[in-house]
Amino acid sequence: MRLGRSCADSFLYSSRFKEEKESAERLGYVFANRKERTRVPAPSSNMRAVRLIQPGRALEMQDVPVPTLGPQDVLVRVKAAGICHSDAHYRAGRSLVRPLPLTLGHEVAGVVEETGSTATDLERGDRVCLHYLATCGKCHWCQQGSEQFCPSGAMIGKFRDGGYAEFIAMPAASVFQLPDEIPFEQGAIMMCSTATSLHALNKARMRAGESVAIFGVGGLGVSAVQLAKGFGARLVIAVDINLAKLQMAERFGAVAVNALECDPLAEIQRLTDGRGVDVALELIGLPLTMRQAVVSLAIQGRAALAGITDKAFEIAPYHELLNREAEIIGVSDHLAQELPRLIEWVRKGKLDLSCVITRSLPLDAAEINAALDRLESFGQDVRMVIQP
Repeated sequence: MRLGRSCADSFLYSSRFKEEKESAERLGYVFANRKERTRVPAPSSNMRAVRLIQPGRALEMQDVPVPTLGPQDVLVRVKAAGICHSDAHYRAGRSLVRPLPLTLGHEVAGVVEETGSTATDLERGDRVCLHYLATCGKCHWCQQGSEQFCPSGAMIGKFRDGGYAEFIAMPAASVFQLPDEIPFEQGAIMMCSTATSLHALNKARMRAGESVAIFGVGGLGVSAVQLAKGFGARLVIAVDINLAKLQMAERFGAVAVNALECDPLAEIQRLTDGRGVDVALELIGLPLTMRQAVVSLAIQGRAALAGITDKAFEIAPYHELLNREAEIIGVSDHLAQELPRLIEWVRKGKLDLSCVITRSLPLDAAEINAALDRLESFGQDVRMVIQP
């Protein structure tokens, strides 16, 4: 595997982040004792892809050329592609997608089919998962380890073709070895929902012994519960309205709060003896829950908002923010340098993603559109995965 980009010391805002960097160096992005590489047939000139043609319309299946490679690129045969709630936002037109038509899907794992002339660290048949950002690696943001702000960066499934297809091309710098112990479908969702939850906790500077409230226990939330417990949270409170998802959060050690049965803010106050929580994560993207995340904070608490919405929410600046020195933190994507530790945690079984995947689908436009409809209505599914 490939070592992630270096990061300025000022960016290492917690001891845990430094540990992640050291973990990457120790791993060298190489997993020893890999099993015999998967044999893959050569691709034809065309492939099937499920694409967004126009916002507000259903996705459509198209026959498109297999991507061509540059010297530093890797062609991956997709084995699993996660369906993210963001994809529902893209289809609806709530978040910009370009150029159209475009193949959606940014949670991808598969097998290396072909490599460019300078992509020498990977070979045909390698099992891989993709960091969903293709970036320059040279600009100020890339050099300091904040590649999500790279001016020329492009997210797959949003600004370049993604994984709702039989093949995808990606710069080798964004391709990570996937250990044999991790199934493809878990490797796919790990690269978005789990990685974003990790980044949210890092941004919130969560420390061992603190209390954490997680608003929304879908794909991101279930991972966030496990990560917070793994990082030593004293108390993890899971807030949702879905009983099955709350039961899953309880399985991983969270205290479940059903917002249909009680006032979640009052219950958080009760569970924390009137103090509030040190860290709140908002993973839904609703103005109501964003406001609740901020109001739930203790003195000097930090609310990390990762849910996507185009709606505003109101805060009383003095009473709910300034007077408590509380912080509202935006969470955008995740970082390549955070991924080695995450991959290793999943490989060792410290993070259980098996229960997160509740439905598998074929590469079929009608079924994928139906899955996006269920996400729009906040249905029972936690995470759904396409297996072409």
